Amino acid sequence: MPRAKSDKDRKIFVLDTSVILYEHNSIMNFAEHDVVIPITVLEELDQFKKGNDTKNFEAREFIRLLDNLAKDKMIHNWTPLNGKTKGNFRVLMNPDNNINANIIFGEEKNDHKILNAALHLKQTETDRRVILVSKDINLRLKAKSLDIHAEDYETGKIKNITEIENTGKYVLDDLDPLNINQLYENHSIEAKKVLGNKKRKANAYYILKSDKNSVLAYYNSEDNTLERVDKKLAYNIKPKNAEQTFALHAILNPRVKLVSIQGVAGTGKTLLALAGALEQRRDFKQIYLARPIVPLSNKDIGYLPGDIKSKLNPYMEPLWDNLKFIQNQFKESDKEYQKITELVNQEKLVIQPLAYIRGRSLSNIFFIVDEAQNLTPHEIKTIISRAGENTKIIFTGDIFQIDTPYLDSQSNGLSYLIDRVKDHPLYSHIKLEKGERSELANLANDLL
Repeated sequence: MPRAKSDKDRKIFVLDTSVILYEHNSIMNFAEHDVVIPITVLEELDQFKKGNDTKNFEAREFIRLLDNLAKDKMIHNWTPLNGKTKGNFRVLMNPDNNINANIIFGEEKNDHKILNAALHLKQTETDRRVILVSKDINLRLKAKSLDIHAEDYETGKIKNITEIENTGKYVLDDLDPLNINQLYENHSIEAKKVLGNKKRKANAYYILKSDKNSVLAYYNSEDNTLERVDKKLAYNIKPKNAEQTFALHAILNPRVKLVSIQGVAGTGKTLLALAGALEQRRDFKQIYLARPIVPLSNKDIGYLPGDIKSKLNPYMEPLWDNLKFIQNQFKESDKEYQKITELVNQEKLVIQPLAYIRGRSLSNIFFIVDEAQNLTPHEIKTIISRAGENTKIIFTGDIFQIDTPYLDSQSNGLSYLIDRVKDHPLYSHIKLEKGERSELANLANDLL
């Protein structure tokens, strides 16, 4: 973005706490415009700075960043962010306004203090545009009711969600039946014979059709070939449709180290990932199956009664259900049934909240992260960056089923991952489209 010509052209962005907890260096992402941090935001960040969660890390990093930027300056004055290429920042103390959001909304709370900061700037900086930036939709609505321009924090937000949905699988019709026959007979075919000059993405999957036959195929970018994909069992779990077949192929493919599986409830995301992990249990030291804890009504688990185990059990139960389902494919006397019990008892297979696993070394691990749409982009990056030798990571989730405040289908970590890593030779993405849990579950997904 070109530098503004004058102070009047430079906007003033007022940042809410939710933006900083989402990305601590967000203050640096407003080009040449100026940034204001209400003192209330610093007070809220002080409450978040202790702990091992990502939001605690973001709070600490922002406080360090602000301290480094300020150096020996007083932060209530305008201070340069980064020489001539950026604007300035300042911390705004609680102002006295003619219009008071606490009185208007009938309650004194931190959100209203932040609104008061924006109102003060609008009244005092009359020749400049003041914009409140928040991940909190309700706060943005309140701001607009006070005639304050409000926006979501857009940096890193996915612009084209449809493109993400269509990543990974392609359907081609009216192909030469002889090429499809060759795929059946020889297992592979030169990609150019089938795809011509069409752009090819690494590890993409294809449903290839002619007027006589059809075949499932995988694009091997290393050999520039299309390989036939067959339905395979993984620990006695058999894929029920083309997309599940593709997903299991990616999970079992040793060349692919990072897989994301998107789909609504009941499409088999977690089940396939766990079955694939068990099938490859000899190739890894441990299997980790984790999910973020998103408490009901966004209350911390400390509000719930009981010890830590009883508090966490409700969140982990869906993962245990999948494991029990796989185990029940066998008789109790079968060695496969007993092997699962043995893996759990020896902690070769670990099911835990993500917070308990975050920070561990991820070498020689098959790591499944369930409900990944409830992670921020930074959390996704942190998990992947800890991967050591011979580690494979599977992220599963539904980008339209967000349970975390301040995230949506365009800003959550799973969407971010799919958008940023698509077409990488180590990565594969599959969208599961058909619910396979039951006809009743499909009714709910389709009609309710």
